[in-house]
Amino acid sequence: MNTKKFFAKAYLWLVLVILYAPIAFIVIFSFTEAKSLGNWTGFSTQLYENLFNGSMQNSSGLLAAVKNTLLIALAASIVATILGTIAAIGIYNLRGRKRQTMTFLNNIPMINPDVITGVSLFLLFVFLGISQGYLTVILAHITFCTPYVVLNVMPKLRQMNPNIYEAALDLGATPAQALRKVMVPALRPGMVSGFILSFTMSLDDFAVTFFTRGTIGLDTLSTYIYADARKGGLTPELKPLMSIIFVIILIVLLVINVRQSKQEANNLKK
Repeated sequence: MNTKKFFAKAYLWLVLVILYAPIAFIVIFSFTEAKSLGNWTGFSTQLYENLFNGSMQNSSGLLAAVKNTLLIALAASIVATILGTIAAIGIYNLRGRKRQTMTFLNNIPMINPDVITGVSLFLLFVFLGISQGYLTVILAHITFCTPYVVLNVMPKLRQMNPNIYEAALDLGATPAQALRKVMVPALRPGMVSGFILSFTMSLDDFAVTFFTRGTIGLDTLSTYIYADARKGGLTPELKPLMSIIFVIILIVLLVINVRQSKQEANNLKK
């Protein structure tokens, strides 16, 4: 192995260690009863037992925050996937500067800081007189998740044969049938990727949720952790909860990647 390849691999492993070391740290210390992170008092699954049997402090608040987070993320991701797919098809069918302009406008929300997005949506909802709560949070999450779906669907549109939609129309299919039976199957990998990314972004969001949730006591996981940290420390059961969420997302991604690899291998054989 020459020096160039050695440093390239060393750099790659260094980046991976920096990215995953904090997660591994949380997972390891979720198997101990210590309340403070970094204090190992021996192997134990007590925190997991407390999490599942509800014997921890303020268990109802944490469980409500998890429920709100999942419901908001699921609703926002489904709607964002539908809107993002339709928007991607519309942008793809534009030509010249119109496509460039719409692509540029789609990229702005992804580059825009979350704080600015949150404050802007907050002022918009106040101006429109919309009461803040579940509805405003879901609308806000749909707003910042949709561009990510567009970004994931667009490459699949470029890879797709542009004539198959018109061929379906020529064979007697209605536009809705051609969309559902021809385009959606071809775009499904991009739609699934966009849905997963939207779901993850929604789970992770704090700033936009904080500014659009109102004062009704609606908490998601991120706002609950923020409020918990301000009280002087984090609930110990958050460590096993974070570990479980990470493992679930990891398994889902592995399954999707394995399925895509098999599909690509089958396509090459054909």
